[in-house]
Amino acid sequence: MENQIEEIKNRLDIVEVIGSYIKLQKAGVNFRALCPFHSEKKPSFFVSPVRQIWRCFGCSKGGDVFKFVMEIEGVEFGDALRILAKRAGVELKSLPKEFFTRRKKLEEILETACLFYQAQLEKSTQGKKAKEYLLERKFNEESIKKWRLGWAPNTFSSLSDFLLSRKFQKKDIVDAGLAFEGKNGHLIDRFRSRIIFPVFDLNSQVVGFGGRIFGTEDVAKYINTPNTLLYDKSKIVYGLDKARLEARRKDFLILVEGYVDCILSHQNGFENTVAVSGTALSLDHLKLLQRYTNNLYFSFDMDLAGQEATKRGIFLAQQMGFEIKILSLPPEKDPADVISQDPLKWKEIIDSAKSIIDYFFELFLSRFDKEKIEEKKEIVKNLAPFILNIPNEIEKTFWLEKISKELKIKEEDLRKELAKIKLVKNEIATSEKTNDSSKSRREILEEKLLYVVLQEPSFLDKITTEDFIFFSSLSQEILKGLKEKKESLFPPEIKNFYDYLFLKSEIEKLEPSILEKEFNFCKKEIVKMTAREKLEEISKRIQAAEKEKNEETLRGLNKEFNFWAEKIK
Repeated sequence: MENQIEEIKNRLDIVEVIGSYIKLQKAGVNFRALCPFHSEKKPSFFVSPVRQIWRCFGCSKGGDVFKFVMEIEGVEFGDALRILAKRAGVELKSLPKEFFTRRKKLEEILETACLFYQAQLEKSTQGKKAKEYLLERKFNEESIKKWRLGWAPNTFSSLSDFLLSRKFQKKDIVDAGLAFEGKNGHLIDRFRSRIIFPVFDLNSQVVGFGGRIFGTEDVAKYINTPNTLLYDKSKIVYGLDKARLEARRKDFLILVEGYVDCILSHQNGFENTVAVSGTALSLDHLKLLQRYTNNLYFSFDMDLAGQEATKRGIFLAQQMGFEIKILSLPPEKDPADVISQDPLKWKEIIDSAKSIIDYFFELFLSRFDKEKIEEKKEIVKNLAPFILNIPNEIEKTFWLEKISKELKIKEEDLRKELAKIKLVKNEIATSEKTNDSSKSRREILEEKLLYVVLQEPSFLDKITTEDFIFFSSLSQEILKGLKEKKESLFPPEIKNFYDYLFLKSEIEKLEPSILEKEFNFCKKEIVKMTAREKLEEISKRIQAAEKEKNEETLRGLNKEFNFWAEKIK
């Protein structure tokens, strides 16, 4: 197993792996980014290609490529091992039983279900009719295969019976969101008489399904997999696995509402398109999208009367600093309609996208009569949340001046009215936590001394083996290894700390002129701190010895006390 882990590490570059999840920028010999694990405005997340490690100096998370995948995907080590093995082209052999996780079982069931649905679309009578419908909607064969579209038969338990025949357990089929138990205990398929749209995670692993009704009547046009261990609708963005590279290249993402819109947009050259299907745009969605770009083009229903969820998503995106543009669609048309009728029109719409304030400014001016006082108030009321959520004060002032001029009202009065507007609650954590606040002064001083030593190894000669008593056991091990040039032999727990120090020494480089001053200060303070701790401990022992009138013990303790008292001078 250790050999396979090392083989995977040797085949993969941590910069390439992490760079496929978040936007990395070169920073000297290292790379940096905004941390994907906590909210921050300045990058504190660093990746070292030399040491093949990563570390966030804001939230203290860090480790190797396996640890990153575990954190970013929210999976156990066995799942991260499979993800990276697949990426590295390494075939895993003889995996221990503990690596066959609950997650792995559900993944196998969903993959088998997807193959079943795909086969039904191609081979069953009703499935062929569903495919004809897709072709009529301008889907091509390549897209049908690429997105693995399928067909769920109009029967109660075709899929469940198939999965049970493949030795999958009832509970696992239900837990995967594919079926539910009837009154008699028999399984009933969740998706019946529906065109199936598999939903993928960032690794293109099937985690759920969406189903569109076809060939029969049903109350719900679309239904989706319920939340499961693998599928959480508030955290999954449909199509992002296929859109993320193009999103980075073009530096913007197009957000549409449905599976069909997304697929047809990809098919017509806009592979930076994603969909938030079956749910409102959430903070988790936006954090995921911000790994790839800060520019979003919305193609949602922008008739905002009653569309509180849509407004909330836009406001959250504004608060997170996204640059937002709106795509103006023809009345009663969605992107799929536009693309099906005239693919070039879709390109025109994207190319002529308007900034969010431009769009709504024109929209509300067209809806209300700006000459009437009551309608002026409506314009201000509708525009206010969008203006107030602009994070940049210069841009905000620009729009306030423009609205003031257009509506012929004083800017001062406009600001007073805006102050009365209640904004959507800002859910974004703006505090930029640093791990130093949770560290003791000793830990901070020892860390600084060690990374100064890593910057200037000659200072090692200023620390004798007799000095080791002033340091914690962890620092002693690091110093001993450096002196004996045996850093490569550090055990895992010490190597992790050493790698962290090494990366920190590269990122927080001190001016050569102050290195010695910093070293001497840290060493002096560490010695004093240790001496004070020892003196406090010895004082207690002296008091106990005096009570017992143990003269011999007192002489030894007084000698020890004087030794440590000298260190404070």
